[in-house]
Amino acid sequence: MIVNRRRGEISARLDGREYRLCLTLGALAELEAAFETQDINALVERFSNGRLSARDMAAVIGAGLRGGGNDIPDAEVLAMRCENGAVGFARIVAELLSVTFGEQEGRKSEANP
Repeated sequence: MIVNRRRGEISARLDGREYRLCLTLGALAELEAAFETQDINALVERFSNGRLSARDMAAVIGAGLRGGGNDIPDAEVLAMRCENGAVGFARIVAELLSVTFGEQEGRKSEANP
């Protein structure tokens, strides 16, 4: 599957199938409502603390799946399996948030020193 990371897309294997995930503006609005945050800055602040519950991860992955064009409700995401279990889900969430919000200012990636 070809994804465009510059557009905030990633690919993830769930239930043995490859999916495109993207936190579009609509997906971010969905997350603002789900997490009851006032704005995008509050959403970023919530994610930056590094403490997400399993339900939080399902909400982020579900929003990303829907933003990537997959009509999958969170209830189905909660039943999905991922390689490496909870760690695998956490990696998907981390990667999705990273391509959506970028790297922290002042930090350079290994690919772009």
